[in-house]
Amino acid sequence: MDGGDWNTNVPARDKIMLLKVPFDSSPLEITRTEQRYAGLDWSEQPGIALLQEFDQNRHWKRTFIVNIDDRQGKPRLLWDLSTDEKYANPGNPVHRQLANGSMVIRQDGDSIFLSGVGSSVDGDRPFLDRLDLKTLKSQRLFRSDKASYERFLAFAKEDGQTFLTWHQSPTDPPNVYVRTLGEIVDAPAGEATLSSSYVALTHLADPAPEVRAIKKRLIKYKRADGLDLSFTLYTPPGYKEGTRVPTILYAYPLDYADASVAGQVAGSQQTFTSLRNYKLLLLAGYAIIDNTSFPIVGDPKKAYDTYLDQLVADAKAAVDEAVRIGVADPDRIGVTGHSHGALMTANLIGHSDLFRAGVATSGSYNKTLTAFGFQNERRSVWDARDVYLKVSPFFVADKLKTPLLIVHGAEDANPGTTPLQAHMLYEAVRGNGGTVRLVMLPHEPHWYTAMESNEQLVYEMLSWFDKYVKNALPRVSSPASVSTSFLRTTGGATPERDQERSR
Repeated sequence: MDGGDWNTNVPARDKIMLLKVPFDSSPLEITRTEQRYAGLDWSEQPGIALLQEFDQNRHWKRTFIVNIDDRQGKPRLLWDLSTDEKYANPGNPVHRQLANGSMVIRQDGDSIFLSGVGSSVDGDRPFLDRLDLKTLKSQRLFRSDKASYERFLAFAKEDGQTFLTWHQSPTDPPNVYVRTLGEIVDAPAGEATLSSSYVALTHLADPAPEVRAIKKRLIKYKRADGLDLSFTLYTPPGYKEGTRVPTILYAYPLDYADASVAGQVAGSQQTFTSLRNYKLLLLAGYAIIDNTSFPIVGDPKKAYDTYLDQLVADAKAAVDEAVRIGVADPDRIGVTGHSHGALMTANLIGHSDLFRAGVATSGSYNKTLTAFGFQNERRSVWDARDVYLKVSPFFVADKLKTPLLIVHGAEDANPGTTPLQAHMLYEAVRGNGGTVRLVMLPHEPHWYTAMESNEQLVYEMLSWFDKYVKNALPRVSSPASVSTSFLRTTGGATPERDQERSR
């Protein structure tokens, strides 16, 4: 009802119409939503559903209980909170499949069940709740303890008392457990209020015991402006406290409308450590700064006005903390990221001196090629020309002198990250004398599937970071003083060495 324009102020943005089988009558209006309609989630009871609406201008979501068959009734507000809120997130309804294949919200009388991530200041602790749709009061049935990570999978019986969970810990591989709810017990607020017995249903063994020598811990710190941030620090096998080692930072920037929720902790340190892609570098002696908080905070209508400043501030805060605690060697730190994280990687090596090398995978580097918006930026290039230019590392390719490895799927169909993006940045950096390598993975989409492709990716990353991070030469104080002969002998930007394509 707003013509699809978020900038239009109207009493209601959408109206929902109902057309009943056999579709030979006129449609009836069910209700209208103040903000954008975001879906109906049907329950087992015909006519009862959860209606969701979303306000992109505020990053806000409201959920209502509606009775489609009650023409006089009004929707009842159930939840009203920021989509960026982690700690107070009520979870998602548990569903079951009907005989006709339809998925509906599982019900036990007037109650439904909610399964959530359970984010907290100490990390994620998944939970299972029972919510009474009449009183809107909830009861905690189960919550993962602090020494493990256990999440609800599905109910095993119709009685709602027996369910399956996926259990793991830093030393215990993931396995399926069967839990049966018991009696009410006294527990701190937010903990499980029902006891439960459990038994392992599967007995999967540790496939790589040597990986248990890798340690991880949650690190909390602050950005220069006082914003709370965190990352998970992995240290390699055999690491001795106080020893500085080459370190790789991995992150994916996220947009927030409210600074109060931007620093909330996500993830868990109680999961079973498994290695793929960049985490395999741990076995080569690197430390990994992982799951790094990279918030971009601001009015959703113009958050990217301050994107670069916040990006560098996020990176500096993380690097400074890793150096402060005595793990990262400040002269041997690399950065990597995928998709929007690849854009981050290219921008960080172009606008800061924190890193010795970068690896960008499946990124978008020239935002003018996605002229009608990108990520959460809704303005077009004609409305925000300066923003599009500033966030695009393509336009500072002449300043990208830090070694950059670009990897991309040759069949990437994501409209924002077409293979052209990788080719253009490679050619721009190469043409301006930078140190760059382009690797196109044949037949791969946005995420790499084939074992051979992922093995190639790890080989390329390890070779690149070994050369330009682990075995990096001392920093040169003045780039202008570097001679051509020096660059040639140290693997700098020359036609004979790193300015190459590989397929």
